[in-house]
Amino acid sequence: MAYTQTELDALKSAFAAGVLRLTYDGKSVEYGSAEDMLRRIRVIEGEMAKVVGKPLPVAGFASVRRMHR
Repeated sequence: MAYTQTELDALKSAFAAGVLRLTYDGKSVEYGSAEDMLRRIRVIEGEMAKVVGKPLPVAGFASVRRMHR
């Protein structure tokens, strides 16, 4: 399936806003959870990277530790 940048941008915006239902290009999609939406974003990014030939960005988790004095 060919994904578009419009679809990816719409998903990322909805994910950032905490919205599970979105409409783009005249299509409506509702995701069951934020995790479902994030998985879809990663799939689209992976497919688009294959087409362009770019490596996927590496994501990590930041941790914060409070120093006690």
